[in-house]
Amino acid sequence: MSTVTTHEAFVHPALFYRTEQQYTRQTVSFLRQGLTNGEPMAVAVPGPNLELIKAALGADAEGILFLDMTEAGRNPGRIIPKVLRGFADAHPTGRVRIIGEPIWAGRSAVEYPACAQHEALINAAFEGRAVTILCPYDEVRLDPEVIADARVTHPTLISGEGRESVSDTYDWRAVVDRYNQALAPAPDAAVFSYGAEDLPATRRFALAQATRLGLAGERLMDVELAVAELTTNSVVHGGGRGSLAVWAEQGQLVCEVRDAGRLTDPLAGRRPPEHGQLGGRGLMLVHCVADLVRLHTRDDGTTVRFYLSL
Repeated sequence: MSTVTTHEAFVHPALFYRTEQQYTRQTVSFLRQGLTNGEPMAVAVPGPNLELIKAALGADAEGILFLDMTEAGRNPGRIIPKVLRGFADAHPTGRVRIIGEPIWAGRSAVEYPACAQHEALINAAFEGRAVTILCPYDEVRLDPEVIADARVTHPTLISGEGRESVSDTYDWRAVVDRYNQALAPAPDAAVFSYGAEDLPATRRFALAQATRLGLAGERLMDVELAVAELTTNSVVHGGGRGSLAVWAEQGQLVCEVRDAGRLTDPLAGRRPPEHGQLGGRGLMLVHCVADLVRLHTRDDGTTVRFYLSL
C-alpha cells in the first residue's frame, strides 16, 4: 500500500478492494504505518473483516480498538459522534488513525442514503483535525452507484494493489444535497397533529401505536424518548406545531415527525454539542436510540423519520 500522505490535517482515503487478500494486505499495511508512527488506532468494520484484520496483525493487534461496525454503526447517523469522534476525542493530542467501513453488501436501500451522507459529512466533521480515516469499499459486492458515490465523498482513492490517486469528482456537499430526499408518508400511517398543549398526548399516542404494531419492552421507552425530543423541538424551534405518523414496514416500526422548522447545520444530530451549548442534543439522542434515522429538510419544513426493529 502506498503511504497515505499526512501533510494535511484531515486525511480521508477510500480503499477499493476486490478480494480478501487485497483487503487484508492494504488495511494491515495502513495499521502498521500507524504502529510505526505511534498513533492511537481503531478499526470499525463488519465482523468477518474484523477477524481478517486481527488474524493478519497477530500480536500487533494489541492496543488497537476493534469494533464490529454492524453493531456500533448499525445506524449510520451514530458513527460520527459515537465511533469516530468518540475515539478521536479520547486522543486529543497527535494524529489518530481509524479504519471505518460503514457500507457493506448487507446494507438496505432504505439505509443507504444515510450511509452516503455519513461518508460525505465526515469531511465536515473532521476538517482541520489530525485524523486519518480509511474507508474500505468492496468493488465486487457493492452496487456501482455506491462505488461512484465513494469517489465523490473521498478526496483520496487507493486501489486494491495500493495505488494512490486524487479523486477528480470529489465534492462531498453534492452528496449531502443529493440524498436530502423527500420522504413520502405511508398511506396507512396513524397520524396525530400536535401543538404545545398536546405533547403528553402525543407521547401516549406513539406508545399506543407502537404497542399495537408489536413493539415491546425497553424499546417502547426508546420510542417515548425519541418522540418527546422531536415533538418538543417542533414546538420550540419548528413553528410551534407538527404532526407525528406511526406505521410498520418490513419488520420495523417507523415514526415520523414533520414540522415547519429548517435545519441549517448538515451535521445536526451527528455532532456532539459543545460544552455549554444550548440545544443540539435532541436529534443526537434520537440517533442514539434508533436503528436508523432519515432526515429531509428544506425552506418550508423538516421531516425526521426513525426506525426500530420489531
